[in-house]
Amino acid sequence: MPELRRDPIVGRWVIIATERGKRPSDFKVDILDTDAKNCPFCPGNEEFTPSEIMAYREKGTLPDKRGWWTRVVPNKFPALRIEGELDRQAVGIYDKMSGIGAHEVIIDSPDHFKTQADLDNHYVEKIIWAYRDRIIDLKKDSRFKYVLIFKNYGQVAGASMSHPHSQLIATPIVPKRVKEELKGSLQYYRYKERCIFCDIIRQEIKTKERVVLESEHFLSFTPYASRFPFEVWIIPKKHKADFSSIASAEVVDLAKILKTTLAKIKNALSNPAYNYILHNIPATLREDLEDYHWHIEIIPKLVNVAGFEWGSGFYINPTSPEDAAMYLRES
Repeated sequence: MPELRRDPIVGRWVIIATERGKRPSDFKVDILDTDAKNCPFCPGNEEFTPSEIMAYREKGTLPDKRGWWTRVVPNKFPALRIEGELDRQAVGIYDKMSGIGAHEVIIDSPDHFKTQADLDNHYVEKIIWAYRDRIIDLKKDSRFKYVLIFKNYGQVAGASMSHPHSQLIATPIVPKRVKEELKGSLQYYRYKERCIFCDIIRQEIKTKERVVLESEHFLSFTPYASRFPFEVWIIPKKHKADFSSIASAEVVDLAKILKTTLAKIKNALSNPAYNYILHNIPATLREDLEDYHWHIEIIPKLVNVAGFEWGSGFYINPTSPEDAAMYLRES
């Protein structure tokens, strides 16, 4: 029988409908275009991107030249633009402001064909350090209230370039999805005087049925009320609200568990398209916030969101998180 499950953080209900379920091999696979010809993200083509904002590179090499390991550039077609002021206005009962923000591309590595699942650990570490450094820098701009890091892998997931990369958008408002998490976690904290994320971690480690991987500092697991088949979260086991305070040992550990989790998804699901999102506290909140954890949400693009989901706010997940975790552990 289908089962309704409630997300304990935001209060959203999902339907776990295993009668509609599929094994990993039944999901349609998105084929990624791997043509490297004239790729502006490849070494030697730096002139085809805007000037780099930052890069980790070999000593003695010059900006916007070969020799980089991870490179950050402005998005050539930005959703928001960094120049200008917010200029908030009312239009009758409606509100608007200028499209001020930052939109950057984090090029994972010089290798056009290697995803984070395939890269050596030190490259994944560089990517994580780039995330941290760009968040710290952009938080200094008082116009920006939130910095969202995300990856679109595969055409179905929204990738327009096949060279592996992540993106960053800094916004003048806190996204609604993040506000829902902050509100839900604060309500739980006021009621139980405990962090909801810490409680989730304790229960998942105790039951183990939804755990994909556990390391010294991090837990990779399928959420109890997963919205999508094979949705996976990676979360610090120690209470940490602010990603930008991540320590060196945690970066090394996160690189390993992120790479391995993505490799398991790739192997179990035949290299699917996916999105991942880094949820962090807003720039205006203190880093020692007691009721929130930063975390990474990985969402393979295996099913379509259709009319019922759009109309109701429910999600129908045809694969139980327990089955998904088992498949991933064994892959």
